[in-house]
Amino acid sequence: MYVVDGPVYGSIYKNLIGITLYQPDEYATFQSDLVVYHDDYGDYSTNEPTMDGTASLIYLLAAKENSTIPQPNKTYSYNHGAIIRGDTMQKNIALVFTGHEFADGGVTIAKTLTQQKIKASFFFTGDFYNNSKFKNIITQLKKDGHYLGPHSNKHLLYADWSNRDSLLVTKQEFTNDLKLNYAAMKKLGISNAKYFLPPYEWYNDSIAAWTKEKNLQLVNFTAGTKSNADYTTPDMKNYRTADEIYTSIMQLEKSKGLNGFILLVHIGTAPKRTDKFYFKLNEMIQTLKQKGYAFKKVDELLR
Repeated sequence: MYVVDGPVYGSIYKNLIGITLYQPDEYATFQSDLVVYHDDYGDYSTNEPTMDGTASLIYLLAAKENSTIPQPNKTYSYNHGAIIRGDTMQKNIALVFTGHEFADGGVTIAKTLTQQKIKASFFFTGDFYNNSKFKNIITQLKKDGHYLGPHSNKHLLYADWSNRDSLLVTKQEFTNDLKLNYAAMKKLGISNAKYFLPPYEWYNDSIAAWTKEKNLQLVNFTAGTKSNADYTTPDMKNYRTADEIYTSIMQLEKSKGLNGFILLVHIGTAPKRTDKFYFKLNEMIQTLKQKGYAFKKVDELLR
């Protein structure tokens, strides 16, 4: 596809050299002393491709095509291709739990959610789903109607911590790992999980694009509450106590609100952390309910 120069003034055409028509002039009746046009590759003055015109046309057509492609939901917040927050006009929160090695909070969390009569979302690695020690809690969460989704198979680190654009996995490695995660879920009767929460909650645009190619949607937690720091242990510089996390959540709610928040907590933490935040879930949920918030599963928050 290209655009040609088009008609030229007759005065210009008569002074050009090297023009030879290779086909009968189908526009002979319309030619005049004022302008001339030949649809013939032998006339370089009127049938010569124009780069600037072609470029402009391609831009116009591309923009037209893009307008027909489904665009990201503008009521959601995105970061590097992942949805990190739902509709800020709705007083809804998605409580999300991730798991790989530990599940010590599983029973407590499940009981709390049942007592509060709310549903949450759980994203586990393939190793978690395949761990026989965790089968009972997974079965219970599934029975209770919570959302169960993927968190990678081996909890891979996709991108460099200091250089986010630098991938640490190939597309094939990413695909194979995610496929195994879904295979582990399928063994437990879990299917149709559209949303995928990346391991370490760390990813980049390439990971989001590869996820989209699988007809899945990458999601991540909403930053600001420090709830995701519940995994930290006292020997870490970024250690946060359960009380500090709880206070941070409530302070942010008071100052900016938590509408549409994806609030992430871990289903279990290392034994070195004895101050478990999941013991404060009941208080947190109850307080936020009193403030008018409703708790939704991820697929409900983002439908």
